[in-house]
Amino acid sequence: MELALSVILVLMILGALFAIHAKDLLSAVISCSIVGYGLVICFLLLRAPDLAIVQIVVETITLVIMVAVVLDSTRQEPFTKPDPHDYVAIATALLLIVSVFFLLKAATGSLDPFGEGSMRMAKHYIEGAADKTGSANLVTGVIFDFRGYDTLGEATVLVTAVLGALTILRIRGKK
Repeated sequence: MELALSVILVLMILGALFAIHAKDLLSAVISCSIVGYGLVICFLLLRAPDLAIVQIVVETITLVIMVAVVLDSTRQEPFTKPDPHDYVAIATALLLIVSVFFLLKAATGSLDPFGEGSMRMAKHYIEGAADKTGSANLVTGVIFDFRGYDTLGEATVLVTAVLGALTILRIRGKK
């Protein structure tokens, strides 16, 4: 699974790099969606289908909106000569990326090895969850009782994304 995740992450990085350097804006938007859909696959491989569902809905709606905007405007980005200040910004960004990488590497050193989870958080949910929630199904009890606000937040994100897309993409308003 780690190999599959690594391949997908490399494809996501390549898609992002192509989006930065694409001259055609429609190609840039579609290659940007590679990053979002790659994240959906990563969520599915990591067994987080709830996050994958939210990501695929938001990514699809974003892609539809961006394609509609690009098709309504010009598709070509005008060419500009690089400014000397751009090189300073690029060097600063690279320094920031390297710094964040080393900070993340140091922060992940205290985590459990990949695939081996500790039960320090799950033990509270598993032991006596049926008595605490009154639900015969442990998953239902955890989702609706212990993580009710989280589930409400995910539903709110989905509804807001759909309403936003409908608002932006409607052709004619009410008269």
